[in-house]
Amino acid sequence: MTPMSLDRPTNLALKASGMRFAIVAARYNPELMDQLIQRTQAELLALKADVVVIERVPGSAELPLAAALITQQPEKPVAVIALGIVIAGSTHHHQIIGYSTAWALQQISLQHNLPIINGILVVENCSQAEERVGDAINRGREFAAAAIEMAHLTQKWTNNIKTNR
Repeated sequence: MTPMSLDRPTNLALKASGMRFAIVAARYNPELMDQLIQRTQAELLALKADVVVIERVPGSAELPLAAALITQQPEKPVAVIALGIVIAGSTHHHQIIGYSTAWALQQISLQHNLPIINGILVVENCSQAEERVGDAINRGREFAAAAIEMAHLTQKWTNNIKTNR
């Protein structure tokens, strides 16, 4: 197995002032999920997000529907972060969930021109999940930073389109 890249993107030092974010999170693997949610929310708040709404759903397979419902609200957020932890078992179910949710989240994002960050960790074992939700590899911080950066990009190009008409 090829080792994962720890070469993270450079931090653009963007702030989230005046921005509203939504986190949709699975309830499977509750202790690990609580850590991932906490680290994601902490980063958003540290970067001055105005509002962080958190919605919980049964599992990762339900995240795309939750994200789609949120994108249709009048006061929709500037970005949605979908969080889940899918740990491999004795079947390939984790791969099915990983692929299908990634595809669905991307389609919803493109359909609504709204950043939806795929924060679903598909891992081989609990140790890998623990690494990614803890201090070793803080994916929550990375998901929050990606949401902020993509929200800025979306606002920039949406405003550019409106001003050029």
